[in-house]
Amino acid sequence: MATFKKAATTQQRWRNFGCRKSVAVSLVVSVIAPLLFLAGRAGSFTSAFGHKEFTTDWASTLSHSESTRKLSALEQNFPQEALKAASTDPEPLNLNIVGQDLSSSLIQEETIDVSRTDATSYQQEDPAEHTADKLEEQKLALRTSSSEEQRDTPDNSVVGGQHDGPQLLQVKVSDSGADQIGKEESNAKENPVPEPNRRKEKKGSIHDSLIRALRDQLIMGKAYATLAQAQNNLRLLQELKVQTKEIQEILLEAETDSELPNSARSKIKYMGEILERAKAQHYDCTAMVKKLRAMLHATEQEGRMLKKQSVFLSQLAAKTIPKGLHCLSMRLSVEFYSLPPERRELPHQENLEDPNLYHYALFSDNVLATSVVINSTVSTAKDPRRHVFHLVTDKLNYGAMKMWFLANPPKGATVEVQNIGDFKWLNSSYCPVLRQLESVTMKEYYFRSNNPSVATGLKYRNPKYLSMLNHLRFYLPEIYPKLDKILFLDDDIVVQKDLTPLWSINLRGNVNGAVETCGASFHRFDKYLNFSNPLISKSFDPNACGWAYGMNIFDLRQWRDRDITGIYHRWQDMNEDRTLWKLGTLPPGLITFYNLTYSLNKHWHVLGLGYNSEVKSKDIHSAAVIHYNGNMKPWLEIGMAKYKHYWSRHVMFDHPYLQQCNINE
Repeated sequence: MATFKKAATTQQRWRNFGCRKSVAVSLVVSVIAPLLFLAGRAGSFTSAFGHKEFTTDWASTLSHSESTRKLSALEQNFPQEALKAASTDPEPLNLNIVGQDLSSSLIQEETIDVSRTDATSYQQEDPAEHTADKLEEQKLALRTSSSEEQRDTPDNSVVGGQHDGPQLLQVKVSDSGADQIGKEESNAKENPVPEPNRRKEKKGSIHDSLIRALRDQLIMGKAYATLAQAQNNLRLLQELKVQTKEIQEILLEAETDSELPNSARSKIKYMGEILERAKAQHYDCTAMVKKLRAMLHATEQEGRMLKKQSVFLSQLAAKTIPKGLHCLSMRLSVEFYSLPPERRELPHQENLEDPNLYHYALFSDNVLATSVVINSTVSTAKDPRRHVFHLVTDKLNYGAMKMWFLANPPKGATVEVQNIGDFKWLNSSYCPVLRQLESVTMKEYYFRSNNPSVATGLKYRNPKYLSMLNHLRFYLPEIYPKLDKILFLDDDIVVQKDLTPLWSINLRGNVNGAVETCGASFHRFDKYLNFSNPLISKSFDPNACGWAYGMNIFDLRQWRDRDITGIYHRWQDMNEDRTLWKLGTLPPGLITFYNLTYSLNKHWHVLGLGYNSEVKSKDIHSAAVIHYNGNMKPWLEIGMAKYKHYWSRHVMFDHPYLQQCNINE
């Protein structure tokens, strides 16, 4: 029994020893072995690099983390609008770019562009697979560059260059990092990736880049000149004034880079240096923003004032009689009234009431313009002897008009000249317009300079709105009672083709044949009439198409049958207070001939040569009549030169009267 207990005790001890052995082995494997392994690695690491390098590497890593934190804070504090503008603006303002001039701003912008190009190339390869790898490579490159800079730079910094004004952070890259960027740049050059927002710095890459740089420098020069004057920096102020004046002179003479003088590049470079000095001495974001806003506000005000002046001068030039035309009228009048009465009559007066001939109505006080209309019509007519021109002018120009055609009769055509003062039936008791012109309210509207409506509606003070010659078109049956059809012409047109086919057009019961002028929403009734007035809104369609005066074929039989003149009178009486439409003859014409106008082919009448510089040449050449409607009449200095030759080729500039009055081509 004792032996058995002893054996059992021994067996228990071996079991406990085995358990302890297992615990000891587990401790060796889990604790002691890793400690020994780490100690060995640390020793080899220290022996390979040295204690100083190991400490520097950890310090650079911490420094990089601190720099990253500061950059993140700077980005959060910077205005998001500015960051967005900087990232989307394809051409940031650069006032110191001349060819390959390596100014500080150019170097900074090129550095930014390289980074943008690299980032774009990364994304273009395969964003899904390589973005994470590229980010890790960039972090490794920055960490490596930071450690090497710790050894090369005493201040252990990743710094930005110190500049006056806004600072641009610059990151110094190690040799290995530079090599990597160089490889990526070379790959980008071999396999270029389109990037619309990339700034092109090479010479000639921007259209007229030098002109734009000069304009930018001019703006900044003026702004800094104001700041220099406020701070009594007279030397800088004088330099800026001289340079801005020279740049202004250059820009007045040149509109493209090819027109710039050879000295332009040197001036841009010198001005850039002055602006850099000005920025260093007077740079203040708040002050600059205020000054540029003030300059913008002043420029807008000046633009509005110049626009008003332009409108005023345009209207003034349009209603002013040129000296040459006044001279011509006076000379012809003197010549006419010096003739004996028997020599004052024009030939072929027996044709005036023949309904089988082609009759034209023309109301004007401009001798030269009238002669062009008749000369151009006769020169294109197949049989000039069958054409009769009925002219009506005022008392002042009656003798001059008649004398011109006595001295220069058209080839075989008949010309009649009448004085509007001889129409005794045309009086204020019959004509509403004459009665309104004699009223006190109308005189005040036209002739009181302090009337605010005069300032806002200057064009309505044009004498043509006061002249009854402009309203005679509504009295054609009264003037020509024995005619059945007549072609009305304005005095600012030129005829380029034979017009006789117009008399054979079937107007289908309408009174007026005219070319419609509406396109899209332009020249429709709502542009001429006041549809807020119930008289207008219930009587007319605001989208009805307008048409043009200037070349109109009128059926005088239908006119008389439908009492067109009576319709005109009724609407004129209702518009005595000018609430239905303003002045002029087109609005009442649209009303009077509403649903009574036949649309002619557009090639009969092309308009806009007196205000539209974009009339197509093919439309002009194919037109039977071209119309200089607008203020820029071909006999005025403000007339558009590109259209003048169509009119001037029908003027006899070698005529003695024209030469004596200095009327030249």
